Amino acid sequence: MSTKRNKSNARISEIKAKRKVEISVDEIFEGLLSNDKTSLGRAITLVESNNPDHYDAAQELIERCLNIKILSTRIGITGVPGVGKSTFIETLGINLTDVKKKVAVLAIDPTSIKNKGSILGDKTRMQQLSQNSNAFIRPSPAGESLGGVAQKTREAIIICEAAGYDIILIETVGVGQSEVAVHSMVDFFLVLKLSGAGDELQGIKRGILELADAVVINKADGDNINAANLAVKEFTRALHLYPPKNNGWTAKVAACSALENSGIKEIWEMIDYYLKENSKNGYLKILRNEQNKYWLLQTIENRLLSDFYQNVIIKKELVVQLEEVSKGNTSPFKAAQKLLSLGKNSEN
Repeated sequence: MSTKRNKSNARISEIKAKRKVEISVDEIFEGLLSNDKTSLGRAITLVESNNPDHYDAAQELIERCLNIKILSTRIGITGVPGVGKSTFIETLGINLTDVKKKVAVLAIDPTSIKNKGSILGDKTRMQQLSQNSNAFIRPSPAGESLGGVAQKTREAIIICEAAGYDIILIETVGVGQSEVAVHSMVDFFLVLKLSGAGDELQGIKRGILELADAVVINKADGDNINAANLAVKEFTRALHLYPPKNNGWTAKVAACSALENSGIKEIWEMIDYYLKENSKNGYLKILRNEQNKYWLLQTIENRLLSDFYQNVIIKKELVVQLEEVSKGNTSPFKAAQKLLSLGKNSEN
């Protein structure tokens, strides 16, 4: 009798827990539609969660958000640390909100390899924009994902769009030429550079610059104006060595001072022109379709990786194999093969 009662109580608890998740998704989604920033933050936290119990709820939320068709603009902004990304984004964001645009900033902070922590200080660096009613700033840790973006950045974009934000600015960690994943999720890719930092020579190398739709020389103010103008000429010459993109666009080069808000308006006009032209010729639609295919493949890879490490059998054997490898009793390759074989067998 006691066993039946325990099973019954467990079943009731399971049903209540499931209802609680469903209600929370409903509440979060309704909050998104009513422009509640707290709900927006909760929604992104849900999809970023590594808790397997949150997966279904997160997927349900994303599916609902995808059903809301918002004509948004996604802009990726990258550059090495110290180039002034936060200042540039804040100044651009303020300019956009002044003309009644709703701006969401997804700022990705580097994650410490040792303690897995992140500073997440972009709200502090963008104080004026963070207090703007038409702006939302969300710092997220990069974690172990490569490419300068957090693993769930793409989902966060969808959520911000469902919440009514028509311009999404993605600030990447700024780790250099390996930072290309953001290019697979934006409509326009902007690379910030500094003059006099040796970057002019980097312009002739294939890498992140060949993905750029625009290169902007920041901090063109004070005694640095002449050097910035020279850098514009150097980068313009270098970028002309690259073949035109599939849409016929050749990356533009401009200079600005985010600190003094000079040149920012012209940069936005250039971006706006690019977007209008590529909307007319159908390129943006093609780009979004290609990005969705890439998202599918990335989702499969991420899910396979997550399922592998969440497997109870794998978890136990991984500890054993790590010990064996450290003692030199087996090679990393044999250990990996054994773990992968266990994973296949557990699926069967």
